Amino acid sequence: MSGAHESRDLLSRCTAPWELRRLERGQLDQLAAQIRAFLIDNVARTGGHLGPNLGVVELTIGLHRVFRSPQDTVVFDTGHQAYVHKLLTGRQDFSSLRCPGGLSGYPSRSESEHDVVESSHASASLAWVDGISREKHRRGDRTWTVGVIGDGALTGGMAWEALNNIATAKNRRIAIVINDNGRSYAPTIGGLAAHLDALRTSAGYERALAWGKQHLLSHGVPGRAAYDALHGLKTGIKDALIPQVMFEDLGLKYIGPVNGHDIAAVERALRRARSLDEPVLVHMITEKGRGYTPAEEDIADRFHAVGPIHPETGLPIAPERFGFTGVFADEIRSLAAARDDIVGITAAMMHPVGLGPMHEAFPGRVIDVGIAEAEAVTSAAGMAYEGAHPVVALYATFLNRGFDQLLMDVALHRAGVTFVLDRAGITGTDGASHNGVWDIAMCSLIPGVRLAAPRDEATLREELREALDVADAPTVVRYRKGALPEPMPALRRVGGIDVLFEEEVEASSARVLIVGAGACVPDALKAARRLAAGGVSVTVVDPRWLLPIRADLTSFASTFDCVISVEDGIVRGGFGWALRDALYDSGVPVRCLGVPQILPEHGDRSAMIREFGYDASGIESAVRVQVEGLVRC
Repeated sequence: MSGAHESRDLLSRCTAPWELRRLERGQLDQLAAQIRAFLIDNVARTGGHLGPNLGVVELTIGLHRVFRSPQDTVVFDTGHQAYVHKLLTGRQDFSSLRCPGGLSGYPSRSESEHDVVESSHASASLAWVDGISREKHRRGDRTWTVGVIGDGALTGGMAWEALNNIATAKNRRIAIVINDNGRSYAPTIGGLAAHLDALRTSAGYERALAWGKQHLLSHGVPGRAAYDALHGLKTGIKDALIPQVMFEDLGLKYIGPVNGHDIAAVERALRRARSLDEPVLVHMITEKGRGYTPAEEDIADRFHAVGPIHPETGLPIAPERFGFTGVFADEIRSLAAARDDIVGITAAMMHPVGLGPMHEAFPGRVIDVGIAEAEAVTSAAGMAYEGAHPVVALYATFLNRGFDQLLMDVALHRAGVTFVLDRAGITGTDGASHNGVWDIAMCSLIPGVRLAAPRDEATLREELREALDVADAPTVVRYRKGALPEPMPALRRVGGIDVLFEEEVEASSARVLIVGAGACVPDALKAARRLAAGGVSVTVVDPRWLLPIRADLTSFASTFDCVISVEDGIVRGGFGWALRDALYDSGVPVRCLGVPQILPEHGDRSAMIREFGYDASGIESAVRVQVEGLVRC
């Protein structure tokens, strides 16, 4: 009876990697099943990255049985597949996953000595591996450095820059584990994908080799002659049945392909890698969503990352309302039908950023470059040179990766390229590397860039059309994650700015202007109503286009006693700072609200905005402080 209980409790007993090594071979499949059941049950409650983690269960078990973390350094690329790693390194309370005070959805140094790289931007892991292993080697440290990278992340140029250096490091202990499931967020594309697919489907090689071995044995070929014959057989079969392995051409030892769901095969491959004293690449074939029928049957990667779901069906508990991404998807498809110069570009996230419907309607006019934002931006400049108007759709956080290209390839050449930034501002649960708070400040440095922040469905459609009419400069349209707010029609338009609320109170000691940018408009309006009810003369405007600061905005703002700017982005160097500088000569004081100069951790978006002081209560409080200061003066 106790044995059965222990079998059910294998996961709870494995809270450190060394405990995995005590398990018998027959217990490992039981452990894998328990891990999958745990993930489905817990992630269904909290939301998170489900599909990627279900696909790496056996791979991660094998990794921690063969290598000795934390002495051996394990680096996960992107990190959204590290939930199993967390479970096996003592972090088994997933009740507050991605919530304040709970576990991060990515590796986190503050959580464990087993975590190394916290950034969840893809393709960087192998450069970390290169750097870590270099310094180990310099100090005479003979422990291993292991990089776990997906086939999708290998489409990023940074990964290949690192591979170029690792391939020459013959005396460093480096293991690169490719988690090859044929997908990133979406199916992996490009020449690398085709090559890996050829390797992935080379089962005929193993079958032919097994036949050859049997044939040699049955004919009694002895000793050295058998070895030479078998070596020739291997070479001949490989040349005949699979393409030349590019990794071996680079100078890397190659092991694989390996069934990444066969724990015994995973361990054999990793132990063989560990027996070498030089860089080695282990090619694991896995299945995203393995063991969960709704994920296995899904072809749109809905289970890559999920909100709370019904575990039995995979259906969302609270279906999402129509959001900004859906509006963009509808509008860009309509505009593309009317203008054949519009071309869409995505970096491995066609459906998440809303280019799927355009691709279905015009398959030759949406290009997926893989996880390669820099390539996306510069290739867009090339398309613009030839007469297209490219629309580069990215998550806002990933525009950071194309800054040099935006500056030197697009802006310098005055290319008419539109950047549509999804998940702009505080996104919350995915943490520091996914909060899209840098784009406004970053774009404010670039001459000629025009940046808009729509507040609702109507303004998104309108500002996207305006952006696509600009042929001699880059344009940016940014919007937040989540459902659309209720429509917020303008009372009137002054030049290019929308006046949304205005109320003059005779007894008011000052006239206040609140400038709400994009996602901040609903809170600005809520604060204004409270202030007006409390006897403050207040007006709310939406500038629509934040960068560059328009003359009609500064002219309008200069007639007020004080100005409060509110933006869903980093304050330092952002829109508010630019407005404050533009109003300097007028003497009108400007108070800038937004995200402080920190790397915001994971948490609830509304709670974070409240903490940073730019929710409705924070805006109201800032206005009252400004008005009191004017009265004292």
